[in-house]
Amino acid sequence: MGRGRRVSLLDRSFFDRPVLDVAPDLLGRVVVHDGPQGRVAVRLTEVEAYDGEQDPGSHAFRGRTRRNATMYGPPGLVYVYFTYGMHWCMNLVCRPEGVAGAVLLRAGEVVEGVDLATARRTRGEVPVRPRELARGPARLCVALGVVGALDGSDAVDPASPLRVQEGAPGAGAVRTGPRVGVAGAGAPTPWRYWLDGEPTVSAYRAAVPRRRRPAAPGRIDP
Repeated sequence: MGRGRRVSLLDRSFFDRPVLDVAPDLLGRVVVHDGPQGRVAVRLTEVEAYDGEQDPGSHAFRGRTRRNATMYGPPGLVYVYFTYGMHWCMNLVCRPEGVAGAVLLRAGEVVEGVDLATARRTRGEVPVRPRELARGPARLCVALGVVGALDGSDAVDPASPLRVQEGAPGAGAVRTGPRVGVAGAGAPTPWRYWLDGEPTVSAYRAAVPRRRRPAAPGRIDP
């Protein structure tokens, strides 16, 4: 996938579909980021679907906010958000404009720019193994160099620094299961999709319900 080779991008109609159609179809596609330090490309091996205002696990479940506004934009936009006070995560917006929906990019294989991705991911003297470079949504963003400034990028625009190429879909059986870290009503939904046998797929972790602290003596909780 050299720079001299012409590669087709996914078009807007690809994303202008229900999230449950788009999510498995993204497996095997390639996300490319041409940043100031160079190019990194990741072949997607694991994703999760989030179905907007009807999905309790979605950021849009309670409606539009300043944080999730990109999810309501044209299909094909990149929705980047900050989580746990330390990590960026990247989504691709689906469904018609004005209707929220997105697919979280959970993991992939770095297929171009391995040295740059390794430098970004390595802390200390021991380099990160290739299978671990983009294994998990936060690691994927670090490897690609995706940060909040890229929220709202148009992944179907050839002039955009962040794009999604056609890649080679269907390169392995697609498996499904519950989403990672989603609790409550959205927990049992089997909307995580991954390519069977891929070593870059992240480990499944069920959500741990938050326990409410007991009230201090003499205190009455509202």
